[in-house]
Amino acid sequence: MNRELSCGAIVLNGEEILLIKSIFGHWGFPKGHQEEKETDFQTAIREVKEETNIDIKIISDTYFSSEYSPKPNVIKEVRYFLAYATDININYQVSELTDAKWVKIEDVMDYLTFDNDKEIFIKAMLALGKDK
Repeated sequence: MNRELSCGAIVLNGEEILLIKSIFGHWGFPKGHQEEKETDFQTAIREVKEETNIDIKIISDTYFSSEYSPKPNVIKEVRYFLAYATDININYQVSELTDAKWVKIEDVMDYLTFDNDKEIFIKAMLALGKDK
């Protein structure tokens, strides 16, 4: 069984969360594959910047993760860190995304496509002391 690792962030801007819509139509959080010799933090920061042009500051070593099988014989782990946006002007990567926007915390669950992202979001909001 092959293993893959991706890292990303649940990015906060006040009472809003940064969400992306992939070219496949799925809403979620920015993330991407870890490159050789890159730390989890570096991957998350780079991927958010590449996908949305947003700079972030990761606020905790704690991450929220899920595993799934995107194709036969592959297990993929995705690690999401909590982060604050240091700027808020989105300019998304059109080769990978069809949309990216700030969504009010109370509306995020209505957007997220996958149950594992919904579970991670709930855990992240509880960690922040926010009731989603």
